[in-house]
Amino acid sequence: MVEISEVKTSTAARDRAAAHTHIKGLGLDDEGIAKSIDSGFIGQQSAREACGVVVDMIKAKKFSGKAVLLAGAPGTGKTALALAVSQELGPKVPFCPIVGSEVYSAEVKKTEALMENFRRAIGIRIKETKEVYEGEVTEMTPEETENPLGGYGKTISHVVVGLKTAKGTKQLRLDPSIYESIQKEKISVGDVVYIEANTGSVKRVGRSDVYATEFDLEAEEYVPLPKGEVHKKKEIVQDVTLHDLDVANARPQGGQDIMSMMGQLLKPKKTEITEKLRSEINKVVQKYIDQGIAELIPGVLFIDEVHMLDLECFTYLNRALESSISPVVILATNRGMTTVRGSDGVVSAHGVPPDLVDRLLIIRTLPYSQDETKAIIESRASIEGSPLEADALDRLAVIGVETSLRYALQLLAPSFILTDANGRSVISVQDLEEAQDLFLDASRSLKTVQGDSSYLV
Repeated sequence: MVEISEVKTSTAARDRAAAHTHIKGLGLDDEGIAKSIDSGFIGQQSAREACGVVVDMIKAKKFSGKAVLLAGAPGTGKTALALAVSQELGPKVPFCPIVGSEVYSAEVKKTEALMENFRRAIGIRIKETKEVYEGEVTEMTPEETENPLGGYGKTISHVVVGLKTAKGTKQLRLDPSIYESIQKEKISVGDVVYIEANTGSVKRVGRSDVYATEFDLEAEEYVPLPKGEVHKKKEIVQDVTLHDLDVANARPQGGQDIMSMMGQLLKPKKTEITEKLRSEINKVVQKYIDQGIAELIPGVLFIDEVHMLDLECFTYLNRALESSISPVVILATNRGMTTVRGSDGVVSAHGVPPDLVDRLLIIRTLPYSQDETKAIIESRASIEGSPLEADALDRLAVIGVETSLRYALQLLAPSFILTDANGRSVISVQDLEEAQDLFLDASRSLKTVQGDSSYLV
């Protein structure tokens, strides 16, 4: 007898768990009070409540020209708080995370890179009413004519397309260029199509469900016959960022000749968008906003390790915050009193110039207690699918307090691999100790280097 067995596939447990996969929001109640454990957050109640007030200000459009600084030790949830703010604002609000060192490039100026990310974090919602023809194709007849250039060949002068909806039918005479789009989309009689009257763009929605039968073996997507008239007006909503508009208008619209094509190939990928172009785009956007066609959606620009920026960047940041079109800026740093980069030895709080510190709302993040560390490790172990014994969980919490929370969390995966190799399914204290011997934490590594550095260059 031929053996046949089903292959069971499960991707749920194998999905990659990133550092902040578990963060779903700030975890506040209706009154803005932080719950001890909620939305993936544990602890940091004061910082979460402060971020909740910031979210309320952003939603009330009372936060323009301001910025937030998250200050705290490494591993205290600064990046998680910034991500949670973007989650609270909604999926349609742009969130642009960068690190301070990203602005340094051989190709693009520092201030240009900073402004590019500023404009990535500003969304524009454009509402446009379009005239469209929608329905099931009942006929498609291309009409030919003699070739105007002579010869024996014939060209398509126009194409007659019949469309049907639940309310009626229409015959359309379409341009030959639209017929080319129809051929590219592989549209045939019985397909439901969508044609824009202004641009002539054609989209195949699917096959009409009238043609669906229980014996049909084709892997086809069937859609119902459209309701209403064939010719209708639809409100189309598009979400773009100011950077998208900058790039679209900066890209050269070359011709089809060989020289134009070569020019586009030789053009460098990263080109600087001029201030003049940006100001023109701002004028057009402002005009659309005044007419009610577009709506400005300030997103979140998150700059981690902000002390890596220099004096030139901070000066530019000051000016950009005063702009009428500005996103919500969240800065993060783990530095105390430190020298401002690019200055002549100026020491300032968090490595940020005093004039910029003065305009920031500063939120402090505190180190986690042992109970909070234990709860975080337990939550993370559940997400990663690495169960721990009660003694092992207590031991790992102590390790997290004595070394760092990040080191304790990083021990989870190798400990589970060792547990599996030893034929067990739950991490024990023995597995943790074995993982600790294999992987050093920062303090033990420092002691090793200070004690015997002969093996290092």
